[in-house]
Amino acid sequence: MLNRPGIDWVLWVIDAWLVLGFAGIATLRQFQLVARVLFPLGGFAGLVLAVVALQGLVGRAEVAVLPLGLPELPFHLRLDSLAAFFLFIIGAASFGISLFAAGYFRKGEGTPPGLLCFEFHIFLASMALVVLADDAYAFMMAWEVMALSSYFLVTANHKIPKIRAAGFLYLLIAHIGAIAILLCFGVLQANTGDYTFANMRSQQLSPFWASVAFLLAVFGFGAKAGILPLHIWLPEAHPAAPSPVSALMSGVMLKMAIYGMLRVAFDLLHLHLWWWGVVLLTLGLVTALFGVVFAAVQSDMKRLLAYSSIENIGLLFAAMGLALLFRADGMNALAALALTACLYHVANHAFFKSLLFLTTGSVLHATGERNLGRLGGLIRFMPWVAWLALIGVFASSGLPPFSGFVSEWLLLQSFLFTPGLPHSFLNMLIPIATASIALTAALAGYVMVKFFGVVFLGQPREENLHGAHDAGSLEKIGMAWLAACSIALGLLPNLVIRFIDPVTQTLVGAGLAQQAKASGWWLLTPTSIIRASYGPLFFLIGVVATCALAFTLVRLLYHGRLRRAAPWGGGYPWQTPRMQDTAEGYGQPIRQIFESFFRMDRHLPVPGDTEPEYSVIVSDKFWHGLYLPIARATEFLSRQVGRLQQGRISIYLLYSFLTLLFMLLLVPGVKL
Repeated sequence: MLNRPGIDWVLWVIDAWLVLGFAGIATLRQFQLVARVLFPLGGFAGLVLAVVALQGLVGRAEVAVLPLGLPELPFHLRLDSLAAFFLFIIGAASFGISLFAAGYFRKGEGTPPGLLCFEFHIFLASMALVVLADDAYAFMMAWEVMALSSYFLVTANHKIPKIRAAGFLYLLIAHIGAIAILLCFGVLQANTGDYTFANMRSQQLSPFWASVAFLLAVFGFGAKAGILPLHIWLPEAHPAAPSPVSALMSGVMLKMAIYGMLRVAFDLLHLHLWWWGVVLLTLGLVTALFGVVFAAVQSDMKRLLAYSSIENIGLLFAAMGLALLFRADGMNALAALALTACLYHVANHAFFKSLLFLTTGSVLHATGERNLGRLGGLIRFMPWVAWLALIGVFASSGLPPFSGFVSEWLLLQSFLFTPGLPHSFLNMLIPIATASIALTAALAGYVMVKFFGVVFLGQPREENLHGAHDAGSLEKIGMAWLAACSIALGLLPNLVIRFIDPVTQTLVGAGLAQQAKASGWWLLTPTSIIRASYGPLFFLIGVVATCALAFTLVRLLYHGRLRRAAPWGGGYPWQTPRMQDTAEGYGQPIRQIFESFFRMDRHLPVPGDTEPEYSVIVSDKFWHGLYLPIARATEFLSRQVGRLQQGRISIYLLYSFLTLLFMLLLVPGVKL
C-alpha cells in the first residue's frame, strides 16, 4: 500500500463526522449537548479537511483500497487535485455552516436535535466520499447516502404536507438521475466487468459510445445540479429545508454534480467532441437566463435564492461547455482559462450563496417571515446580519472587488477568444451567448438589489418587525467566516488561481499559474497584460478613497447646513410603510418583458366586492407542460395495472397459464 498521509487525514475527518452523527443518536433529545458541542466539533472537522485538501492540491495523487463493500467489490479511493479542490469546498463551507447551525437550530422543529445531527453529519461524510471514490460502486453508494440523508434533512419538519411533497419530488428526481449515472458507468467500463475508474480511463470507446456515456452523465448529474428542465425540485426543496441545510445543499451539494461532470467529461473519457461543448454551453446559458428571470419575480426569500442557484449552475455548465469546445480543438491554454473560470465560480458560489441562505435563516428566526412583502427596515434591528448579507449580495451581483466579479470576468474573457474556433457557425452564435452572459449578470444584480433592498432597507412593513433581534454569537461567526472567504476570493485572485492550476493541469494539460505568478499578487492577467488585466486591490483603494473624499467634502462644505426631512412622496404627506417599493413592484417589469417564460394566473376583483383583491400567481411552465402530464400518465397506467389485481386465486392461475403459453410460443422449435 502506498504512503498516503493526505488520504488518511481525509478518512479521519470522515470518521469524525460519522462518530459525531452516531453521538447525536445517543444523545437524541439533549439539545444543549447536540447544538453547542457536536455541531461545532463537526465544523472544526471541516476546517481540518479544508487544510488537508489544500495540501493535497499541490501533492501527488494518493490511492487506497478499503475492505468495505462486497467481497469482490472493495472501495477504491483516490485523492488527486480535482478531488482535493472539491474537498476544500466541502470543508471550508461546512465550517461556517456548522457553526451557524449550532446557534440556529431550536427545540421542537419537527425532528429531534440528535437525529438532525446524525443526518447532517452523514450528509457531510457522504459528500466527502463521493469526491474520494475511485470506482463506480463506492461512488454510487456514497451518492445514494448523500441523496437519502439530504432528503431527511429537507423533510426535517415533516409534519407539514407541503414539505413532505417537496422532499418526495427531490428524492424522485435524485433517483432518476442516479439511474442515468449508473448507466453511464456501465458504458464507461466497456463490458470488462471492472468498474474502477482506473479501468475506465484506459478504455478507448468509439465516438458513439463515448457520446452515449457523456449524454447519460449530463442527464444524471444535471438532475442533481438543477439544470433545465430537471430543475423543478430545487425551488421546492430549498424553501422546505431548514436554512443551514439549504446553505449546505445549494453551496456544496450542487457542486458534487459539477464534480461528477468534470470527472466524467475531462478525466474518464479519453475522447472530446466539439458538439459536447455546444450541448453544455446551450444548456448552461438557457438555464442561467431562466433561473435569473424567475428569481427576479419571486416574493419568497428562499425561493428567490433557489432560482438564483439555478442561474449560477447554468453559468458553471456554460463554462464547462466552453472548456470542452477549446479542448476538442486542441486549444488547451484557452480550455484552462474557461475551466479556471468554472472552478473559481464553484468556490465563489459555495461561499456567497451559503452566506445568503444563512442570512435568510436569521431573518426567518427573528421575524417568523420569509415573504418579502412582510419585511423591510431590518438593518435597524439586525445590523450584523444586514452588513454580512450585503457582502453576499455584492459577491452574487458580480461587483468588484468581491469574488463573483473575478469568475464572471474570467468567463467573459474566455468568450472573447472564441473567434479562434474552427467552426464558422459557432463564431456567429458566440456573440449571442456572450450577450446572454452579460444579460444574466445584469439581471443577477437586479435580483440582489431587490433581495437586500426589500428585506433590510426602508421601513418595517409589519408591526412585529420592531421586535426583531440580531443573530446569536455562533451564527455571526459562521456567517462572518463565509463573508471573509468571499472577500478573500475577490482580493486575492492570483493566489486562488495558483491553487486551481494543478486541477487544470491534470484535466486539460495547461493552466494560468505562470501568468498569475508573472503579474504578481496584485494584478490579474489571464492571458497577457496587453489584452486585459484587473487589479482588485487598486479597485478597492479607489472605492475607499472616493467614499472617504465624498464624506469629507460633505462634512466640510455642508456641516451645520443639513436638515432632515421625509423623502419626497409626490406631495402626499401621510405616507405609510405600505407605500414603499414591493417585491412584486420590482418584479413587474421582468414579468412583462419575459412574459413568455412564465405561466401566470391572474385573479381579478369580483364586481361589487367591498374589499377587492388583485393577485398574479407566477408558476413554471415546465411543471404544467412536462411534469404534470407525466404524473397523470403514470397514475393512469397504475390504475390500469391495478385492475389486474382481482384478489381471486383462479384469476392469478389464469395469468400464470397464459404467461406459460406465451413463453412457449416464443421458444423456437417448440410445438404445442
